[in-house]
Amino acid sequence: MDFRTPVIIPESTFRIDHSTGIMLFGSCFSENMGSKLLEYKFQANVNPFGIVYNPFSVAAVVNRLLSNRNFSGTDLIFHNGVYQSFMHHGRFSHPDKNKCMENISRMFAEAAAFIPRTDVFFITFGTAYVYKLKSTGEVVANCHKFPPDTFIRERLTVEAIVKEWSGVINTISALNPAARFIFTVSPIRHWKDGAHENQISKSILHLAIDELQEMFTSALTYFPAYEILLDELRDYRFFAEDMMHPSGVATDYIWERFCKTFFRRETQDAISEWNQISRSLNHVPLNESTENYRRFLKQTLQKLILFRQNHPRIDCRRETEELTKKIKQ
Repeated sequence: MDFRTPVIIPESTFRIDHSTGIMLFGSCFSENMGSKLLEYKFQANVNPFGIVYNPFSVAAVVNRLLSNRNFSGTDLIFHNGVYQSFMHHGRFSHPDKNKCMENISRMFAEAAAFIPRTDVFFITFGTAYVYKLKSTGEVVANCHKFPPDTFIRERLTVEAIVKEWSGVINTISALNPAARFIFTVSPIRHWKDGAHENQISKSILHLAIDELQEMFTSALTYFPAYEILLDELRDYRFFAEDMMHPSGVATDYIWERFCKTFFRRETQDAISEWNQISRSLNHVPLNESTENYRRFLKQTLQKLILFRQNHPRIDCRRETEELTKKIKQ
């Protein structure tokens, strides 16, 4: 007897390995997958503007990077004692204008430099609802707790999302015909919208991605994170305490499904090897001054050197330098 309804994921037409440049944009799920990719030493750039939820704001972020138009102090607003940008997540907000600008500019420069060597764009849509500034009509990525009457709340249509994103995909494809796109719908429910409105919102996102997939058949694929959590796992034990976000176990499971869908066997083997080395690197001994611990460090260094020889495309110079320094202390 099978007590689950497993989601069948079609085999991917392209593969990802440690030489693949990956950029991730969108809601919390992109952050979850991005942190996994970075943890396992992939070449990834994750949400350079912070978490962004709606398709129009994600498109605006990508277009801004494609045009390589960095930010200046005039793009910032001062509210509740901090400087911030309507295109950025609150993690960039800062009481010091120069610090805020420094963080935004640094992340932007890194992402703009990464764009030309990006092979795969991973996009997660969170909601079809947008907030527009009454003063300009601009869709904001984050309301930053401004008074509600500052904005107009609207729900995007399937047609509007498809039009916006077909333009983005065409622009990227013109620059890099080999670029590939992975789209997902965030499994995290936007409960503040209401149960019914959240369902309508997610449906619009699904329909829009489906139309884009029909338009860009060879370049765009859909990864069913939404279906895996809500249909296959379908149990509150796979949710965090807020009953909305996936638990760590659920995130790990979805990551495993992602690996099997997009990674070759040798890439999965490299991940497994690195996982063992990473555990050794993060080991905290009871006493660092013992000879046993020094021997353990030297053994770990040898494993790390061998790993670098077997996987030259994986950059672990930082870990090697830190471990060598620790042994010499």
